[in-house]
Amino acid sequence: MKLPKHVALTSVALAGALALTACGSDDNSAGGSTTEESSSASVSGTLNGEGSSAQKNAIEEVISTFGDANPDATVNYNATGSGDGVKNFIAKQVDFAGSDSALKSEAVDGVVEADAAKERCGGNEAWNLPLVAGPISIAYNLPGVDKLILTPEVASKVFLGDIKTWNDKAIADLNPGVTLPSTAISVFFRSDESGTTENFQKYLSGSAPDAWTAEPSKAWPGKVGEGRAKSDGVSQGVKSVEGGITYVEWSYATSNQLGVAQIDNGGGAVELTGESAGKALTAAEVVGEGNDLKLKLDYATKEAGVYPAVLVTYEIVCSKGLEADKTTLIKAFLKHFASSETQTSLQDAGYAPIPTEIADKVNTAIDAIS
Repeated sequence: MKLPKHVALTSVALAGALALTACGSDDNSAGGSTTEESSSASVSGTLNGEGSSAQKNAIEEVISTFGDANPDATVNYNATGSGDGVKNFIAKQVDFAGSDSALKSEAVDGVVEADAAKERCGGNEAWNLPLVAGPISIAYNLPGVDKLILTPEVASKVFLGDIKTWNDKAIADLNPGVTLPSTAISVFFRSDESGTTENFQKYLSGSAPDAWTAEPSKAWPGKVGEGRAKSDGVSQGVKSVEGGITYVEWSYATSNQLGVAQIDNGGGAVELTGESAGKALTAAEVVGEGNDLKLKLDYATKEAGVYPAVLVTYEIVCSKGLEADKTTLIKAFLKHFASSETQTSLQDAGYAPIPTEIADKVNTAIDAIS
């Protein structure tokens, strides 16, 4: 896809579009305003955002279509990772942050992110607005193995280095009839602070707490493997090494032609599809207060047909405190982002649309930004 010249991007052009199965029920489709942003007057100005690389392909698409409707508006997004995005939002270096984990309300390395963000917003709350939903794939490079099933317990042992070869009995028992090679397993993990890392650990600890005992965080705690920066880095690492494995957003696994493991949480092996990932989102619970829409996912679900390893990327914004022209522009951009038309279109880039009831809450929050 060729991006319009008026849209400024600080990362590479959108990766090849993925064919993604549409979610199977009305509850899985995005809701909220479908026409408000197209019927309103064009806006102008510049917005700068930074953070999650998990949403890079999605936000580039959104920036492009927003720019089509608003030729005098420029939105820059630098996919440096969730950790840097939050830090630079707090430091007033960017207007919004993209993060695959909500602002922390407890101290991490001496910083309470929610409090620091409130100070950055002039004493006003910063809100976590969920706008991108992406499945986390367990991606692998194993020629001749087109189907692979893993449980959270076995996956934990693989990523911890306790299982060292692909024909280990623990993997073979899950995959009867599959010829597994004796190839060494090469683990790749995110070397930068990453919301994807935190969410993948939340999945492992939530579904296999006896096997994965580390406290989930943006930093990878494992002692084995090779660290690579960002989603592109781990994807390319696995692609370059036979026997490689990583955790990465589905869009990156598919665009790099990597194998994607099916997950068996206890209700049977589940293939990663748009429909199976969307089912996990419909069960998400809003645990934030008011217009702060922090979500809690059920990573331990054993419901048949549900792909449980899903992350949500939040756009972190000031509820108040920005200058008037920035407020107008960011509300217009977020409205476009949250619209059902935009959310539905993101399926073609490897994401699942935000469910209707959550999208409605997002639109209410956007309206309340002042």
